[in-house]
Amino acid sequence: MTPHILIIEDDIHLAQLISAYLGKHGYQVSLHGRGDTAADVILDTRPDLVILDVMLPGKEGFDVCREVRLRYHGRILIMTARDEDVDEILGLELGADDYLAKPVEPRRLLARVRALLRRGVDDGGSSDSSDHDDLVFGQFSISQGTRSASLAGEEMELTTAEFDLLWLLASHAGQVLSRDDIMNELRGIGFDGLDRSIDARISRLRKKLGDSPDSPTRIKTVRGKGYLFSRSDWE
Repeated sequence: MTPHILIIEDDIHLAQLISAYLGKHGYQVSLHGRGDTAADVILDTRPDLVILDVMLPGKEGFDVCREVRLRYHGRILIMTARDEDVDEILGLELGADDYLAKPVEPRRLLARVRALLRRGVDDGGSSDSSDHDDLVFGQFSISQGTRSASLAGEEMELTTAEFDLLWLLASHAGQVLSRDDIMNELRGIGFDGLDRSIDARISRLRKKLGDSPDSPTRIKTVRGKGYLFSRSDWE
């Protein structure tokens, strides 16, 4: 089926340009221009991907993202004219899967859209689970098939972005993954090495896993190299 993309953007001219460009590349696109009704539209239509502007009439995109994230399991790409690192980190912490600053270069946007939708097929397109979709480390378990994780018998509340990162780390337990490795895997494209959003997600995962912020042992920082998911220390 043709992937459905919902663009929530109050700049009608920009929204129409993006819609036409994505439409040429085989996507079904619909438009919405307000923030205060955006959550209802997302939850009613259940698009495969939402391109969400931050500055919207009625409600900010960040608030829309927070409102729908635990009930909507598609991809969210935040797009904003505010090119600030704190905005990127906030958006990703609220559950967005990616972030682009305006002005948006069409080919770059298309690459992000393709990468996000590919991840949706690869890691969430089937409800079937099999043995290789489940990983267990002591009291911690994570299932790709059901996209769920539990610690000491209690299910963890994870955003889509947090689950993707946790699964990536757990499925490479005992291996050091650099930020480049992580970003290339999760976004499907390279990045400039200055992106600190991975650090923010790691910090949030450590809190949810009960890891020490000062001396973490479950998701370890290997100085100058990256992050390592421990096979032990889960009792």
